[in-house]
Amino acid sequence: MSKSALDKDLQRVSGLETATHDLSRSLAAPGIALVFLLVVAVWASFAVGQGPSTYIVVIGAAIAGYMALNVGANDVANNMGPAVGSRALTMVGALVIAAIFEAAGALLAGGDVVNTVARDLLLTPEIETTTFILVMMAALLASALWVNLATFIGAPVSTTHAVVGGVVGSGIASAGFAIVNWSVIGTIAASWVISPVLGGIFAAAFLLIIQTTITNRLDKISAARIWVPIFVAAMTGIFAMYLATKGLSRIWRPDFLTTLGLGIVFAALGWLLAMPWVRKQSRNMENRKKHVATLFRLPLIVAAALLSFAHGANDVANAIGPFAAIVTAVQTGQGEVAGIVLPLWVLAIGAVGISLGLALFGPRLIRTVGEQITKLNEIRAYCAALSAAITVLVASALGMPVSSTHIAVGAVFGVGFLREYISRRDAHGSSVPVNARFVDSSQLNGTPEEALANARQVEGRLLVRRQHVYSIFAAWVVTVPAAALLSSLLYLILDLII
Repeated sequence: MSKSALDKDLQRVSGLETATHDLSRSLAAPGIALVFLLVVAVWASFAVGQGPSTYIVVIGAAIAGYMALNVGANDVANNMGPAVGSRALTMVGALVIAAIFEAAGALLAGGDVVNTVARDLLLTPEIETTTFILVMMAALLASALWVNLATFIGAPVSTTHAVVGGVVGSGIASAGFAIVNWSVIGTIAASWVISPVLGGIFAAAFLLIIQTTITNRLDKISAARIWVPIFVAAMTGIFAMYLATKGLSRIWRPDFLTTLGLGIVFAALGWLLAMPWVRKQSRNMENRKKHVATLFRLPLIVAAALLSFAHGANDVANAIGPFAAIVTAVQTGQGEVAGIVLPLWVLAIGAVGISLGLALFGPRLIRTVGEQITKLNEIRAYCAALSAAITVLVASALGMPVSSTHIAVGAVFGVGFLREYISRRDAHGSSVPVNARFVDSSQLNGTPEEALANARQVEGRLLVRRQHVYSIFAAWVVTVPAAALLSSLLYLILDLII
């Protein structure tokens, strides 16, 4: 055999090994997910014991586990995307922190909104137990399939809206349009506009304040030593009130004055801790925006972790709400469920499933939110995280329904569009055709006409990728009707089978 022939054979073998390795890696995540669903099904069979309806609970548990995986794969990206996109966290670090805090939030404080998801969307005064179970099962499966599809195409969607659409669709298929509580659906639809707009406005406002007080100053270091502790104090106070209001509401419901006092105490504590830390970190630091931005890295990581905790506490209901209703209906034998019982083993399915789904399938959506909408640094990502918390606080105080997904993505849009506006304004307001802040030295060469052409090209650049804006917005609008249609079809199929 010639040497060239041997080299070709070795290349083929090497290529086959590489292809086999890539294939095994691509199959590993679905394989682990399948094992998780099998374990969940077995776990459910032991948890409820043997009975005529055990198989229904087992099937429902597997579907709930599947939905939890999809919540972790899609929803959690909104909290960790900005931190990863700004390089404050590595992907592995983000996955570890999010998995821990999502599971902790779900187990310690999860399930407060289960009744809303599982009971308040439908008017069920005389619904039969079997019908109610099929409605919830179809809703859960439809919402899981839709979120799975959205994750596959890289679109961050609201899992809450997917579950809402699923419950509405199967409810209509079972008893007609009169069964739907349309006032609740109307408030949810309003959040399509309210959530991203509020998130974007608050994030842009925070970024503008930081630019005014720190990054646009001549002495950025001195300004940072004064203002960064103030921003940290605002963050700790806001998150203290946020967690007291939303994240811990299942185990503790403080009144308004208690919540406000808690925010003030933690704000003062945050300021006291941040003052010496900022001074230490800023020693020997260059007076440049890039270096000053690193002072926001640790506050951003803390904010992302707290958002994950609150998300686990609230959005675990999207995975287990309908399933908890199924378990309660099976145990009580009633379709009209006055109060959903939430056993710990049901809550654990949601907690473990969300964390596992994040680890197995989350990186793609994390990159979409953090890297593919607009360019983020530590300051912009910090503004997005802080905006998410304060938007939920304001919306809760005003009684407005909002989506954490829409808020987080809207905040990223907000900082991107603000940067774009400032870039265009400065380019138009400059007396020099080429703005030195946006054009490198190579663009200053050539004729005046070439320089002007280069300036116009830079002036017209877009700092927010429109393609992602349009595709994400379309996915938001379609989520409820798509999940509703899919759920109604699944209900009709399940009604024939079970």
